[in-house]
Amino acid sequence: MPDHPSLKNFLQQAEACDELGSPFTAALCRLLAHTVDDGSAFGRRIVNWPDTARADAMPLRVCGALHALARSGTEPVLTAQYPPHRFDREALRTAIKGAITRHDQFLCDYLDSPPQTNEVARSAIILGGMLIVAREMDMPLEILEIGSSAGLNLMFDSYSYDLGNSRHWGRTDAPLTIACDWRGEIPALDVPLTVRSRAGCDQNPLDPRSERTVERLLSYVWADQFARMERLTAAFGHAARTGLTVKKADAADWLETRLARPQATGITRVLFHTIVWQYLPKPVQGRAAAAIAGAAMAATAERPFAHLAYEGDNERPGGAVRLTLWPGGESRFLGRADFHGRWVEWN
Repeated sequence: MPDHPSLKNFLQQAEACDELGSPFTAALCRLLAHTVDDGSAFGRRIVNWPDTARADAMPLRVCGALHALARSGTEPVLTAQYPPHRFDREALRTAIKGAITRHDQFLCDYLDSPPQTNEVARSAIILGGMLIVAREMDMPLEILEIGSSAGLNLMFDSYSYDLGNSRHWGRTDAPLTIACDWRGEIPALDVPLTVRSRAGCDQNPLDPRSERTVERLLSYVWADQFARMERLTAAFGHAARTGLTVKKADAADWLETRLARPQATGITRVLFHTIVWQYLPKPVQGRAAAAIAGAAMAATAERPFAHLAYEGDNERPGGAVRLTLWPGGESRFLGRADFHGRWVEWN
């Protein structure tokens, strides 16, 4: 077993990588659990990480740092052990140790920021919820997102979707097509869905026009999951062309201001977020929940409000999709979905 308690987080992450179809990253995490020590600045940060390592996604920060270095080409020995190349466990261990020796400060500094994967395939989950809102409210939508990163999921209606069994949604000339194994009931795909406006916030918004930004997000995609990288690259290209920007703001501050703005008659305001809530500090969660409650109380039949959330709930598999509509406040469990959007099990 790993000598330092923080290193056990790599073993837990390895199990998640196995479930999510990344054997390379699972093997890398298990190797790191028995390789990292306090002989470098990089290693000292890892082994001395506080008990927030899981909430901070520390193992994914580490994997992202090494993947970034492997992708850069500045450490050829490490690159040669990364997909699409086949790797050897001991050769990878040696490559990692050499990379830490030669690039200690780069790797250490890379741990400063949490991973921002902006998983585009989660847009299929968002689409399912938005179709229900559009059907029941029969109005155009004003959509708001917290934890938007680069805003790629804010543009969910720009993509096309292959939902299995010859079920499709979206334009034939969409910038990318998202394939999702949709199980169970499916919302009516012919419902008119019009997004009248869209806005999002993030503590660290990313510019899709920046090559450095794109490269950083690609580093957080697991190295053997090429389809995810292709989707992300295509979505970034589309976002760069549209000029969509995400507001730099604390989630609670932004919600308190944004939800207090006058809402147009005949428009449904929809707040959504995907795997964000767990990363918000407790005081921020409390203020955000209070802002949502205030918007719910103000909702009317002419100015409805909806809250669509896809978040982890410590259950398996995947995470839970929930939707609440006001007025009325009916809260629904819509189903479960894969964290990478590979499948949806609709309730």
